[in-house]
Amino acid sequence: MQLAFVLVEPKVPENVGAAARALCTMGFGELWLVNSDLHTRPEAHWLAHGSDHILDNARIFPDLAAVRNTVDLLMGTSAKPRHQRQDWHEPSRLRAVLASKGSSVATAALVFGREDRGLSNEELALCDLLTGIPMRVAYPSLNLAQSVMLYAWEMSGLAVSIRPEKETEENNARLGALRQRLESLLPTLDTPADGKLSQWVFERLPLLAERDIGFVHTLCGNVERAITARKDRSD
Repeated sequence: MQLAFVLVEPKVPENVGAAARALCTMGFGELWLVNSDLHTRPEAHWLAHGSDHILDNARIFPDLAAVRNTVDLLMGTSAKPRHQRQDWHEPSRLRAVLASKGSSVATAALVFGREDRGLSNEELALCDLLTGIPMRVAYPSLNLAQSVMLYAWEMSGLAVSIRPEKETEENNARLGALRQRLESLLPTLDTPADGKLSQWVFERLPLLAERDIGFVHTLCGNVERAITARKDRSD
């Protein structure tokens, strides 16, 4: 699994440099930025301290939707659960979720919002699940680079399992493929008009372990064959 850390429209170049340093010290190397070039600023490199290579190799995306289309699992940081979603996890729980994925996830991305206003509701809606750091008080909030450091430390045990892209390609990104399969399959079933079944499925999909993901793939195949057979009989 490749784990990328994504900064959405950061405001302060020093935070970008400090984030790169945090990733380097914890064994990670993928820093992605959305609609930003702050990694090129001298101030970012001042705080990078030996992690300039991470800044130099940062990937740039025009928006979070482009990131969504690149990864198998997208995780957004939020101070609290949003829109009645039940998939908000503390960092330790998030690490357990990722560790259970095995080869079913080739690339995952952990997304951090803007320093002043975080991620928008539309951006959070793109995420498979949400995560946040429990606070004793509502304010002051954590600095962006501090948040990256805490998550990088918590996820550091996963860094040893990162493999070259050619190896992960052999896994066929099974979680991402399953999401696309369900997006096509669920509308053909007799689901409630309010969409609660689909919401329930997609909130729990990112939590499935590797073995469970394979089982649901098999289940989808059985359902698809049954639908095809019913259509053939009606014709």
